[in-house]
Amino acid sequence: MIGFSDTFGSRATIIFLFICLALVQNPAFGAKTRHFKWAVESIYWSPDCVENVVIGINGQFPGPTIRALAGDTISVELTNKLNTEGVVIHWHGIRQFGTPWADGAASISQCAINPGETFVYRFKVDKAGTYFYHGHYGMQRSGGLYGSLIVDLPEGEKEPFHYDGEFNLLLSDWWHKSSQLQEVDLSSKPFRWIGEPQTLLINGRGQYNCSLAAQFINSSSSICEFRGNEPCAPQILHVHPNKTYRLRVTSTTALASLNLAIGNHKLVVVEADGNYVQPFSVDNMDIYSGESYSILFTTDQDPSKNYWISSSVRGREPKTPQALTILNYFPTSASKLPTSPPPIAPLWNDYNHSKAFSNKIHARMGSAKPPNTYDHRIILLSTQNRIDGYTKWAINNVSLVLPATPYLGSIKYGLKNAFDHKNPPEDFPSDYDVMKQAPNPNSTYGNGVYMLSFNSTVDVILQNANALAANVSDIHPWHLHGHVFWVLGYGEGKFTKEDEAKFNLKNPPLRNTAVIFPYGWTALRFVADNPGVWAFHCHIEPHLHMGMGVVFAEGVDRARKVPNEALTCGLTGKMFLNNKGH
Repeated sequence: MIGFSDTFGSRATIIFLFICLALVQNPAFGAKTRHFKWAVESIYWSPDCVENVVIGINGQFPGPTIRALAGDTISVELTNKLNTEGVVIHWHGIRQFGTPWADGAASISQCAINPGETFVYRFKVDKAGTYFYHGHYGMQRSGGLYGSLIVDLPEGEKEPFHYDGEFNLLLSDWWHKSSQLQEVDLSSKPFRWIGEPQTLLINGRGQYNCSLAAQFINSSSSICEFRGNEPCAPQILHVHPNKTYRLRVTSTTALASLNLAIGNHKLVVVEADGNYVQPFSVDNMDIYSGESYSILFTTDQDPSKNYWISSSVRGREPKTPQALTILNYFPTSASKLPTSPPPIAPLWNDYNHSKAFSNKIHARMGSAKPPNTYDHRIILLSTQNRIDGYTKWAINNVSLVLPATPYLGSIKYGLKNAFDHKNPPEDFPSDYDVMKQAPNPNSTYGNGVYMLSFNSTVDVILQNANALAANVSDIHPWHLHGHVFWVLGYGEGKFTKEDEAKFNLKNPPLRNTAVIFPYGWTALRFVADNPGVWAFHCHIEPHLHMGMGVVFAEGVDRARKVPNEALTCGLTGKMFLNNKGH
């Protein structure tokens, strides 16, 4: 017969074991809240050795790197110290389950934070990976408002690959013209294109109109002479021989697609947008705005030499010099120039090279697979158009103009006059020839929303076409807020029903950003399981500014109460709060 004490002891043991198991399986038990206090302000900086005004955070550019463990909560108390404009921060790749108002998309998930005001972003980072953050109001990303966000595995968990050290590269492009002036250019009649960037930056550092090589040999012909740790002095990657290093790479460019290479070193891709991929080796890699990767490289070269790391423009005729820095082998001096020239990128319009790289990316074995079928399909045609003489981008002939009152609060509380409640078009005319200029280039403005059934499986077919000029079709990297999606495949020309046979349902990669190539299509699938309102847009800053985006809403009635700060802008939002007595 078992006595009371024995029974109690057994139960206590079971409870103890259950708690231990929970701690192992659920990292939230040991999760922390990580607090940050930020001031966003305009500051003088010299990103490329030319002094200019950038949008900095706490007096630095790029903004501070956030590092946390999966399951942690991030709390950022952000004060806008810009004198004349609002600001928001989008946490790119963070899905914001339960906190859609913290997504940081102005007029979609929240109001812009006015000058002098403070807003607290509080959200959970639930998945390890390489992410970043950036401004999502106007063209503030072009003005320098961005930084890295890295989420590590919880303590006790290990990555499915080995490495001895780690580096982080944030790639960006830089103009000497301010983001405000760029906005005026793009909104002018006649249209004024912003032009190619003056400089490519690596971790916010580049060299304009001077030779990087000259800096390392202190050439008297150099325009730029580094004194100490100047903001434009390149950050050298210091390595030891015969080690394996993880290189986290993110592109926050406003315009440029890039190619990255390390001279004489193979790159093994292991992560894309916070999702593990089946490892594969390449000599160089393309990376588009909004994408992030982890790559492994082994320091198996001659340790008496140093090696160039290069970043070059892809997909546009390059008028911007390479960004260069050095991989420095211990114990060789960092000032010793590599003996080999910098890696030469593929030709800017060698799209076969780019497509070959994208087609090598597959989900790691054991990753979640997509549903076999879809409930809802939306086909989105990207075109360049004119509206009243202004040059715009449009989706299914609608150029997105965001409303004054954010969608999230408007839909949650049934506000009828905040935006156009007419459903936007889900396809384009079957006789449209994507290979030619549109017979009628005129378009219209709109701010309607694609209403998705909660937990439905949604297919999106991104369809590229000819722009206004003949024989021109651009690369467009598309980013989806609040979700990851499966990239089912890419194709040439106009998408047809027969193309479904090409879909990869076995091991498609999970991403939050996907590229659509000139005159081609890209097929995506996701599950609408995150209550909120989410932007889906081209991540090229000028294209979004010119209307290249759409808005998805799902399960908004399931979202918790939307904070007043995310609703009180715009006449409709203010009237609602006044009527409710808030």
